[in-house]
Amino acid sequence: MFGMIPFIKNAGRGLGKIFKGKEAEDKLKKEVENYGLDSTGVDIHVDDAGNVSVKGEAVSQEMKEKIILAVGNVEGVGGVNDEATSKMGGRESRFHTVVSGDTLSAISKTYYGTWRLYPEIFEANKPMLSHPDKIYPGQVLRIPAIETATS
Repeated sequence: MFGMIPFIKNAGRGLGKIFKGKEAEDKLKKEVENYGLDSTGVDIHVDDAGNVSVKGEAVSQEMKEKIILAVGNVEGVGGVNDEATSKMGGRESRFHTVVSGDTLSAISKTYYGTWRLYPEIFEANKPMLSHPDKIYPGQVLRIPAIETATS
């Protein structure tokens, strides 16, 4: 997936005016820790211009993507440069930026052709999502690559 993943800078969890250097890095690392994500092998870097990078080797593709979402869905982050790999492979997810009126069911219909797979999207975004109805405009979600059955 390498490259810049865009986020909405003025949306997301507010952690204060932090987006420079070491102070921002510490707060973002704490954010990842608070979600209980395994950041072993991953380095979160914020330069003096406020640019966020995720580097290193994550334990899995899923964990790498969740770490990117955890740091990207913070107010003040306009994008995360994905420079990380993963020890265990896995299919890359797509990312979706929530717009006003979106629901997980509607997002599921868009990506999978059926609303019934919304629980897959919800599960793919835990622990950042606590309830399927608690999404907000500007939030970026993981859309996992899954096999869909057509009928």
